[in-house]
Amino acid sequence: MRYLLAALLLFETVFVSAQSTLNPDTVKAGQFDMGKMWTFDTPPMAYFQKTYGFTPDQKWFDEVRLASLRFADYCSASFVSANGLVMTNHHCARESGTSVQRKGENLNETGFIAKTLAEERKVPNLFVDQLLKIEDITTRVQSAMSNGKSETEQLQLREREFAAIKQEFGNQPEWKGLELQTITFYNGGRYALYGFKRYNDVRLVLMPELQLGFFGGDPDNFTYPRYALDFSFFRVYDNGKPLKTAHFFKFNPNGIKENEPVFVTGNPGSTERLKTVAELEYDRDLRIPYILQLLRNRADALQAYNAKAKSDSIQNEIFSFENSLKAYGGQLEGLRDPYLLARKAAFERQFKIDARQVESGQAKLSTGSGRSNDAGNGTASATPGSKVDINLKLWDNLADNVTELRKHFKDNTYLSPNELARGDLLVFAHLLTMYAEAARQNPARAEQMKELLQTPKLTDRALEEAYLAAHLSEAQAALGNDDPYIKAALNGKSPKEAAAYLLNNTKLSDQGYINDLITKGPAAISGDNDPLLALARISVPRYQQASAAVKAISGRQTVLRSNLGRLLYEVYGTAIPPDATFSLRINDGVVKGYPYNGTVAPYQTTFAGLYDRYYSFNGKFPWSLPQRWLNPPAQLLRQPMCFVSTNDIIGGNSGSPLINKNREAVGLAFDGNMESLPGSFIFVPDKNRTVSVNTGAIVAAMRYIYKAERIVTELVGK
Repeated sequence: MRYLLAALLLFETVFVSAQSTLNPDTVKAGQFDMGKMWTFDTPPMAYFQKTYGFTPDQKWFDEVRLASLRFADYCSASFVSANGLVMTNHHCARESGTSVQRKGENLNETGFIAKTLAEERKVPNLFVDQLLKIEDITTRVQSAMSNGKSETEQLQLREREFAAIKQEFGNQPEWKGLELQTITFYNGGRYALYGFKRYNDVRLVLMPELQLGFFGGDPDNFTYPRYALDFSFFRVYDNGKPLKTAHFFKFNPNGIKENEPVFVTGNPGSTERLKTVAELEYDRDLRIPYILQLLRNRADALQAYNAKAKSDSIQNEIFSFENSLKAYGGQLEGLRDPYLLARKAAFERQFKIDARQVESGQAKLSTGSGRSNDAGNGTASATPGSKVDINLKLWDNLADNVTELRKHFKDNTYLSPNELARGDLLVFAHLLTMYAEAARQNPARAEQMKELLQTPKLTDRALEEAYLAAHLSEAQAALGNDDPYIKAALNGKSPKEAAAYLLNNTKLSDQGYINDLITKGPAAISGDNDPLLALARISVPRYQQASAAVKAISGRQTVLRSNLGRLLYEVYGTAIPPDATFSLRINDGVVKGYPYNGTVAPYQTTFAGLYDRYYSFNGKFPWSLPQRWLNPPAQLLRQPMCFVSTNDIIGGNSGSPLINKNREAVGLAFDGNMESLPGSFIFVPDKNRTVSVNTGAIVAAMRYIYKAERIVTELVGK
């Protein structure tokens, strides 16, 4: 035992020493710190050939693009049969799938299986988009913006040009009838016009039970090994019949092998990898801690409320909060890692060096290796006033803006009219106070606001009080007890006591009282002694001042980021992919396990592991199983279930297919591991993993449990 204690003490000493002696100036950026989310505008043919030994031609990328789909405005999907069958995640389908639930049904509990085409149910308002056309509009947009003098003028000119481009292309025969969207890459370094074929007749075909689609619940979320059947099937119809398409990913239920290359095609939502270190430090110190605090307190309030309400929609909202809590928590942990921030700083240093070389007349750097692996300690120098000097000041200007943003963060955040943050009634008091101000200064605007002055219908009084108490507690910690807003709100009480007092004494839930105030005019509203209106009179002017300042700073930031993105593209070209923008991307990786928790995570799991989790937790939620899953055939236990790969995904990639070199579907992405969560600002493939359902698992579940032979035959034949 004494040897073990001595070893532990030695390890602790070495670890602390290593952390305290980290020299950021010696850290180098990684080759793929900016990620691998390649665009279909400029597909990485040569890179794929060099890395994986196969040469995909333009037809290969075209077929992949045409088989890929955007699922509504929040997920990804793909065609997986010639008859319009669409595959996506269960968690993408959960809300739309349950919307076709009929009286007496509970599809979360039972799942849904259409035995015939006639039983497939049309989902109201659901659509999928297929990308058909791409047009580079960079030169045109940037030329239009160059006519603007101020940041505001440049942004206005950009929006005007976007509208003109959409109108012009929308009248061309080959673009007519398509959904047109302008896509911004590199924060404005490049622009494209995308044309989508939108399919509005989408019908539910098969959806597992919630307990299988979200097996393990929040405890297993963002972890691996995983045992979730996070898949669903829909079908696109055209003129009342299943869509006939030549572009789809054929199912290969036996296609996963360790170290084999796989490709994810989907619509990653948002990354911020081009953010400067100064901006990331702002996120670390202020923005993300606030978001985490907000989500935690509201999730707790909803949990207490739903213990009695038992509402599926509230439970979905809680799932969303818990998912976001883990995601932002992992991101914050990454931002607090001095090594990862040192890598971002190393990239900035190298970027400045390379920018100086390129803008001094040297050739554009065309590969990622030189710019990443050679990141050193040098700093770029330039003649004062030169183009290089102006560009290198981008980082300083962005940092100055961040310093200004810090000054306004508290008032702009804690006093904002955000119902989730402050509760419905306090936000309504904010709106009523603004109406009174507009009635005095801008009667036309006040008249427009009138229709909004309907007192909110509270979901639950206790929930409203919990939200208000959470807001007061958060604002007290941020603003301090001597702040006039806090003094007026608390008046010597605790946040919980003050919230109860304020709601017991306000009249803002009485529409008749509100109408009377409006009739009497702005003086009556401004002079009313309602406690929530009294608070709003303190907070509104402060919020308006902070909001105006932040809006101006954000406008400058947008233009500066655009200039930085343009410089990045000028220096590195397409060797660095742009940040995610919920636009179609393809990224590459290999099927591979990783070391974790003192052991090794296998590259794949099996259904046997699902039952191990079930029995290990004594069948308790969230590891419980529906009745039909309790006596599985022996053949099922041996089948692969989930697997991990080194692909680069983020929110929005949910529902993305994983394909092999033959364009066969071998998996369905649904999660990342905990180590992937800093991926919002940096991609570190050492332990970053994408978690997917094996297509073999999907077939096995349908064959052995759901008896969905019709769908199995459609996917893989008999």
